[in-house]
Amino acid sequence: MLLAIDLGTGSVKALLLSPEGEIVGQASASYDVLSPQPGYAETPPGAWWAATRRAVREATENLAAEVTAVGLSGQMHGVVLLGASGEVLRPAVLWADTRAAPSLARYRELAGHDLERLKNPVTAGMAGPTLFHLRETEPNSLSSVRWALQPKDWLRYRLTGEVASEPSDASGTLLFDVPGGTWLDGLIERLGLEASWFAPLIASSAVAGVLTQAAAAELGLRAGVPVVAGGSDTACAALGSGLVHVGAAQLTVGTGAQLVLVHDAPDDASARGVHLYRTVAGAPYYALAAIQNGGLALEWARRSLRLLWEEMYELAFSVPSSSGATFLPYLTGERTPHLDPQVRGVWAGLALHHTPAELARSAFEGVAFSLRDGLDALLAGRAPLEKLFLAGGGTLRHPWRQLLADVLERPLYLSDAASASAVGAARLAGLGTGVMSAPPAPTFTETVVPQNDLSAPYARFRALYPQVKGWG
Repeated sequence: MLLAIDLGTGSVKALLLSPEGEIVGQASASYDVLSPQPGYAETPPGAWWAATRRAVREATENLAAEVTAVGLSGQMHGVVLLGASGEVLRPAVLWADTRAAPSLARYRELAGHDLERLKNPVTAGMAGPTLFHLRETEPNSLSSVRWALQPKDWLRYRLTGEVASEPSDASGTLLFDVPGGTWLDGLIERLGLEASWFAPLIASSAVAGVLTQAAAAELGLRAGVPVVAGGSDTACAALGSGLVHVGAAQLTVGTGAQLVLVHDAPDDASARGVHLYRTVAGAPYYALAAIQNGGLALEWARRSLRLLWEEMYELAFSVPSSSGATFLPYLTGERTPHLDPQVRGVWAGLALHHTPAELARSAFEGVAFSLRDGLDALLAGRAPLEKLFLAGGGTLRHPWRQLLADVLERPLYLSDAASASAVGAARLAGLGTGVMSAPPAPTFTETVVPQNDLSAPYARFRALYPQVKGWG
């Protein structure tokens, strides 16, 4: 049996996968994200470990002796600082932390010619800017640093006692040469950091160590079980969904939304807010469009209209159009394609004849149009995608799926991949230990084809952003 540990932002999932690819056990345990000051997002790594113990014991109940390998998946961009004896020096700083925003301009300046090697927008929450900011604001925290690890790399250290990193997580630090596959030691030193803090790089499917006696005892597993390096949550989700070939793409809608496109060229679309990361298997790269306001914006609209979710869906799709009402969903700023943390949301074009139904529909349309902007930024200058798979709990209703297909102007294939990040981590464990070979092709349960022309309301939406830019 292959055990995956998927370290998320607010919870950890343990999943047991048979060599045939069947999920035979899973469990999760939660922990808090702390915000001691506005813009801060932290979690003590000890909370991750306590939750991991609970989840692994529950998921492997009666099957612990059959676990033959462990794979890891984890939230990206965060930083765990360790001292010389492996002790945690401060709570982990997470991807959602924005304290480094005032330092970004100086970061770009110091990056200089290495910006071309980063292949990513310089944004707060990534490890490089976070460490650069901590160097200025918490020099005592950095004075004793031996290792600066990504969250899942810390968890692997806790499991094995061995320190390592791998390309899929390293490529999200803004300290890594994405096409070259190495740490950018020169940039690290210009930032006033130490190149020796960053762990040796190994392949995502490589065995990084084995479970120690102490860790195995806490988890209820056998000591000596191999642990592979693992990967970032998004890269593991791509593997778990079977998206490993050039042209494979997926839209995942939840609180935010992500569009992922697998490809083989290290091109730079960071000016359009598109990220480029390393994969864990198959084609070497995936481009990522990150949209902050997906279900988050719809939830705000639902509350503002004082509707239950069932009423929100029923009202929104009871009318054929929003009759000119336009919703700009940028309630928390937006990443792809605008890279604008200051822009804010707007309900525009309102008149006396507008009803709650049309306002509700305009909210869904606005989120869909934002996703279209992200898709266009993702595909600009790249080979066309083969199929666009749709996943995530935010697209369970057929009328909403139909609207997305209409706005994106392409068929959507509904993915049936469950717990994709954890399944991908388990598959990595299988690949690294020879239990599995190539991942299966992606599968889908339904196809939704475009039926309606929404080019006119989309044009109204596109015209709004230049008018509201700078309002925040």
